Amino acid sequence: MSYKEKIARRAAREVAPGQVINLGIGLPTFIPHYLPPDFPVMIHSENGILGMGLRSERGTEDRNLIDAGGGYVTTLPGASFFDSALSFALVRGGRLDIAFLGALEVAENGDLANWIIPGKFAPGIGGGMELAQKARRLIITTTHTTKKGDPKIIRSCTLPLTAAGCVDTIITELAVIDVTDDGLTLREIAAETDLETVRNRTGADLILPGGGAAAVPTF
Repeated sequence: MSYKEKIARRAAREVAPGQVINLGIGLPTFIPHYLPPDFPVMIHSENGILGMGLRSERGTEDRNLIDAGGGYVTTLPGASFFDSALSFALVRGGRLDIAFLGALEVAENGDLANWIIPGKFAPGIGGGMELAQKARRLIITTTHTTKKGDPKIIRSCTLPLTAAGCVDTIITELAVIDVTDDGLTLREIAAETDLETVRNRTGADLILPGGGAAAVPTF
């Protein structure tokens, strides 16, 4: 199983029946593939879809149906289409139960940086800023470290922020971490890793649940 599949599979367990969720560009788009068949969830795309289905299979694409990242998608029975004004009214009105986004950096206080590395091209901050601020719950799905092995979960962000104090939960290929008032709380670790590895690859302190390392379940 690839790291993307592992993260998406674990992230899918955070979705409850009847919720309205938004999937950021990239890794979050894999999440619906790990929801049970006919799972009652409404997927929102900020380009104007509510009721989005899975990615289209090759050869079945409808060029009029794309998600916010430009990928071809399907829709479910009862899906609706609307303009950007209404789409962002849903976001700003707090109608999204969960937004799943990727990250370049996450700080221990929940700050998120995910839109630009200075000196590199980026088309703009886009809708991620509003999703991060207005979703009832923000879950970050990301690799635990950069390609160079540097921690993405750190004491304070060094890159330009997308939003401050917005992150609720971080899911990586190594761990599930909750952002709390006391700091970063380790909820679960991957079955194939260990606590020492998670700590070494995290650039901030981790709080263990009552009972210590032995009380941390695996996924």
